[in-house]
Amino acid sequence: MTVHTLEAARRLAPRFAARAAEHDRDGSFPVEDFRDLRDAGLFGLMVPRALGGLGASFAEYAAVATELARGNGATALVFNMHASVTGALGAVTEELAEALGVPDEALVARDRLLTAAAQGSWYAVAMSERGAGARLSQLSTVYEATDGGWHLKGSKTFCSGAGHADGYLVAARSAADQSVVSQFLVPAGDGLTVEPTWDALGMRATSSHDLHLDVTVPADRLLGGVEGLALVVAQLMPHWLVASYAAVYVGVAQAAIDAAAEHLNARNLAGLPAVRARLGRADAATAAARLVVAEAARRVDEEPGDAETNRWVWRAKLLAGTTAADVAASVLEAAGTSATRRGHPLERLYRDARCGSLHPATSDVCADWLGVAALGGDPDRDGSTPRW
Repeated sequence: MTVHTLEAARRLAPRFAARAAEHDRDGSFPVEDFRDLRDAGLFGLMVPRALGGLGASFAEYAAVATELARGNGATALVFNMHASVTGALGAVTEELAEALGVPDEALVARDRLLTAAAQGSWYAVAMSERGAGARLSQLSTVYEATDGGWHLKGSKTFCSGAGHADGYLVAARSAADQSVVSQFLVPAGDGLTVEPTWDALGMRATSSHDLHLDVTVPADRLLGGVEGLALVVAQLMPHWLVASYAAVYVGVAQAAIDAAAEHLNARNLAGLPAVRARLGRADAATAAARLVVAEAARRVDEEPGDAETNRWVWRAKLLAGTTAADVAASVLEAAGTSATRRGHPLERLYRDARCGSLHPATSDVCADWLGVAALGGDPDRDGSTPRW
């Protein structure tokens, strides 16, 4: 990735910001934003150069996501899902593929999906379910083998981009063996039904509706070509399940500071020491969160899956989520009652920022994971409930 890609994200952010209030108010999907992302070639951000993509590192993804979120956090959040799918697929090296037993035909299928992304297709994630959240081990969606393919049946919730994506990463359990969890890339079309259920406090423009599946897909839509890889990949690449959200919420926090500064200057409130102190604390907290995310991303690129890398991954998610909520709340209070009116940027950003701690893994789960690690335990095995 070159500096031009980051500059493209910075150029898009003001366009996203100009549309954000309308989509937040209506709960409508920012179709124009995704057209802009496609035109900028950003759907190929995590696709290897050999397949026509930009070949970005995790750190480069984080930088782009932060800039996009300064425009519209909802758009950046949905883009994060696509980056997670393509990033995880693109990170399967020949050595890892051999270790996991991935057959050659599965790598060919993977390359087709990545090439399509570089050419403008984008993917959503259909993992969470009512009553199970994002815990892969608790899913009720099931799959079974058919002649030449797989049949999937079940329902997903919080599927960001539902009804707009070109394909969906679906996690499901084997009907034959409930301990086996696999992932499939299901194309949009027949067999998928979107139920418009998303009417939430924040991130209202993500179209995170319910998705019902009763669909048969070809054999090569089983990611990795081997059943049971979902939980293994969650252990090997926690950054795509945990820390990728972090960059988005650093951008939301920065957008709140920017909006507060504009509001305060316009109303001649910048001369109040208490107001300046709130912005100063917000600036310092956001800078600290940004550095933690950057450190986690650097370690992911240099030593993915390392125990200390993973600690930084969980720290990044925890700090970004709590920082965004704290910063947005503080600067909203500094701006005063007029900034709480519907349609004011700070009112929207306050609601969007509050969602950061709720994405999997939630802040409480992150803190517990880190606490187990600090006590010398195994955070992935010593918790009272399964992380995934």
